[in-house]
Amino acid sequence: MYRQNIGVKRFAGIALFLFLFLFTVFIPFLKAQAFENEHPVFSPKTYVVHKTDQPVSIDGNLDKDVWQQAEWTDKFIDIQGYHMPAPRFETRAKMLWDDDYFYFAAELEEPHVWATKTERDAVIFMDNNFEIFIDPTGDTHNYYELEVNAKGTFWDLMLTKPYRNGGVPIDAWDIKGLKIGIDIQGTLNDPSDIDNGWTMEVAIPWSVLTEVTSGRMPEHGSQWRVNFSRVQWQTEVIDGEYVKKTDPETGEDLPEDNWVWSPQGLIDMHYPEMWGFVQFSELPPGSDDPFEWNPAEDYKWLLRKLYYRQIEFRNEQGRFADQPEELKYRQLFEELFAEHEHSEKPELTIKVLDNNYIMRLAVDELESNFYIRNDSKVWQTAK
Repeated sequence: MYRQNIGVKRFAGIALFLFLFLFTVFIPFLKAQAFENEHPVFSPKTYVVHKTDQPVSIDGNLDKDVWQQAEWTDKFIDIQGYHMPAPRFETRAKMLWDDDYFYFAAELEEPHVWATKTERDAVIFMDNNFEIFIDPTGDTHNYYELEVNAKGTFWDLMLTKPYRNGGVPIDAWDIKGLKIGIDIQGTLNDPSDIDNGWTMEVAIPWSVLTEVTSGRMPEHGSQWRVNFSRVQWQTEVIDGEYVKKTDPETGEDLPEDNWVWSPQGLIDMHYPEMWGFVQFSELPPGSDDPFEWNPAEDYKWLLRKLYYRQIEFRNEQGRFADQPEELKYRQLFEELFAEHEHSEKPELTIKVLDNNYIMRLAVDELESNFYIRNDSKVWQTAK
């Protein structure tokens, strides 16, 4: 067994900054337009995370009593959805919380556990890794990402908004008090044997996670947006070492696999609107406390679809639509709310100023207004 607790940090260099900068420049509108054209299905996974009164020692070993009553998530699937081939190896996760930390556990089946990165804030996804994404407010802005490899090396960052909207990754942002434990069921970087896989535990302090909630802790019934991703490269053994497989025609590395808890609909984790929903429960693990769907999310998704249509409309017409009919609003509402028998079509107002807009839905039955901006931020206010 290989166990490691992590504690030290070094900052990434200018090469990483340039990589991220170039990445943000070239993707903004094309993916969003393609996403709308593919008609993504809004079917996020849900999970009830229970509160524990037991101390959680972070060493990567998931056999301890504190995790036994916590439910596993569904097994991970391809990032694009169920229509894609099933992952080659199984992955699943668990969650718990207490007054100090949000806890995560993951189990990764892996016959050859391999990792190379040792510097904190390196581009960890160039190794096989496990990634955690958290949006506490659910508005798609100011969200967190943590990537960890089998050595326990990690990259923690905050995104001001999605890359497609010109979001800036704050690489210097630190998860102060972060705890990571790795347990390898086999041997690390040893091609001579077959491993079972590796497990990990993560404890993230609330003092860090609540930076974007004005210090407000989750309460019983609170819901946050969360997703997990596993990056898996295809490797082969050359001269006794793991080497990424390459395309014989181009010499480039074969594309990595991306397996997730809640499907994204496209190969991009930075669509927070597609992440799963986590509901916090004050009840202990094993208690019967079902997830309760918030109908406000249906109206946020309606706005989100209108946001995708605005991008497509602007690409075609050179401007944003300022009339609901230009976005075929009635047709879209009837399509999305066909099974909502008593839902009345809310009034949609669009205000456009140069290259910016705000769209508002006035939803009488929820006594709320819902808004979305051209930078993808969505929010709700009482009427």
